[in-house]
Amino acid sequence: MNSNEKLELEILACKARIYALEGIFNAKSGHPGGSLSAADIYTYLYYKEMNVDPANPDMPNRDRFVLSKGHCCPSLYAVLAMKGFFPVEELPRLRKVGAMLQGHPDMKSTPGIDMSSGSLGQGVSAACGMALAGKLDGKDYRVYTLLGDGECEEGQVWEALMFASHNDLDNLTVIIDSNGLQIDGPVEEVGGLEPLDKKLEAFGFEVFKMDGHNFDEIEAAVTAAKNVTGKPSAIIAKTVKGKGVSYMENQVNWHGAAPNAEQYEVGRNELLEQLKALGGEL
Repeated sequence: MNSNEKLELEILACKARIYALEGIFNAKSGHPGGSLSAADIYTYLYYKEMNVDPANPDMPNRDRFVLSKGHCCPSLYAVLAMKGFFPVEELPRLRKVGAMLQGHPDMKSTPGIDMSSGSLGQGVSAACGMALAGKLDGKDYRVYTLLGDGECEEGQVWEALMFASHNDLDNLTVIIDSNGLQIDGPVEEVGGLEPLDKKLEAFGFEVFKMDGHNFDEIEAAVTAAKNVTGKPSAIIAKTVKGKGVSYMENQVNWHGAAPNAEQYEVGRNELLEQLKALGGEL
């Protein structure tokens, strides 16, 4: 991509983080850490890679995205809103009674959401089903699913990965948001995933790695995964939990806590300064 395209993506991702933080603050609950770590990945997929149309969110041949770690939806909602799936004015109403946007994605009430998710381990299974359906129906759409590294401790994840490999689902790309932290602490202390790349390869996946905050690396990994034939692909994205807000970065206590008013102002101002430095504005 050229420098202007990359700058546009960086601006959009920064705005997504601001909107996500605002929604979580107004809700007085939510999961900022993983939402902020995944913002660049959402932004790239919806603005650069996936075949989607906000004017026709259910078009049969659209690419599909399943957020398997459904609690990290605030920045996904922000990207969908900026893309035009629904009004940006919905974002501050996150988790409010009767609001469109709830604490986990709901495909029945939110345009652009392909699968309701939230119970960890289940989203990737749904993505496998979508990919197999595409194969059986002779469709050329691709399916992307985003998991957390802590989520990969779920047995159902590995059952789904075996299914994907067994059925040669080369239209499926599994992306793992590897920010190193989960609700109980460092992933390596809780579950010990490593060597994750070798495990994925042993399950029949072509594996790529990337810096999940570098759009050049994101593009290279997603493009390489898309060109894999005969087997599914996986991308391990190294990210920073709480990315963009200094006091949240790499801090496990921000896995599932909302900032108070003072913390919100500090975090929002930091993100606004980053947006200003990029030449963007809300």
